[in-house]
Amino acid sequence: MDFHTLKFEDGKLSILDQTLLPGEERYIELDNIQDVYDAIKTLKLRGAPAIGVGAAYGAVIAALNAPKDSKEAFFEYFYNCCDFIASSRPTAVNLFWAIRRMKQKADSMKAMDIEHIIEGLEAEARLIEKEDEEINYKIGENMLGLLKDGDTVLTHCNAGALATSRYGTALSVFYLAKQKGINLKVYADETRPLGQGARLTAWELSRSGIDVTLICDNMAAMVMSQGKINAVIVGCDRIAANGDTANKIGTLGLSVLAKHYGIPLYIAAPTPSIDMECKSGKDIPIEERDALEVRTIKGIQVAPENIKVYNPAFDVTPADNITAIVTEKGIVYPPFEINLKKLS
Repeated sequence: MDFHTLKFEDGKLSILDQTLLPGEERYIELDNIQDVYDAIKTLKLRGAPAIGVGAAYGAVIAALNAPKDSKEAFFEYFYNCCDFIASSRPTAVNLFWAIRRMKQKADSMKAMDIEHIIEGLEAEARLIEKEDEEINYKIGENMLGLLKDGDTVLTHCNAGALATSRYGTALSVFYLAKQKGINLKVYADETRPLGQGARLTAWELSRSGIDVTLICDNMAAMVMSQGKINAVIVGCDRIAANGDTANKIGTLGLSVLAKHYGIPLYIAAPTPSIDMECKSGKDIPIEERDALEVRTIKGIQVAPENIKVYNPAFDVTPADNITAIVTEKGIVYPPFEINLKKLS
């Protein structure tokens, strides 16, 4: 890949601003907590795994900027900044998982001097990034076992390299297939209202030489009815203990269609996205975003200025509509409330 989603060097987090794709490829540097928060909140950095890695590096930036005159002041600043980053978005469990892990790492080093604490925090964040890359590769390998040469897959939103440290979750299978000479084709939903499928998935797959066809969201039923789709593969932002899965708005509708047409629906899920403390999808908080995302496209008004808008960013696919959850540790089949527990 000739692009990177995020990179931490010299105390700064460099990210590819995904709000500008595909028209402009611009990297921005984040060196303070407000910028990290804003990047996650405004979707410059997005995708549950990438948010988790970015949040971990945000914690390092917090430590670098913290007062050094006393440990008490250092830790008070550090913990407050971690909580601030965690408040940027409510649905992706990776965000809270990464922040919790960075806090625990800081707690384990309280006896050390501040310089070594900062070094330890950066090492932990880099480990989180490395683990994410390894997780994604293994998910791709496990997913390949569910497909065959010549299959065509429908995907929704962007769960690719742009949403992770590398490879992606749902899209990792296509990168690995290309490496191994296996022919897979992709249909990508545009994913309204922000067009992550059109702007991001289509961009990264076509740039990598993968056969991808873009369709509008309301065309999914048509291509399924025509027998063009062998499987649906999507990512996730949180999976409840019973297998209910939160993903980008529109995934629920795809799951209903796939079930109707007898097409398997696979969830690509790094285990940090599985929240065993969340009993069901009813307990997953769903982020509702600004009405302007629906009323406008790239600043151009496409609906009446004051029209009421309902804009949930995610929906919950019930476990009954999911064929399997594919993790780095293996493939989980129903009953999910029993088999998800076996991963730990």
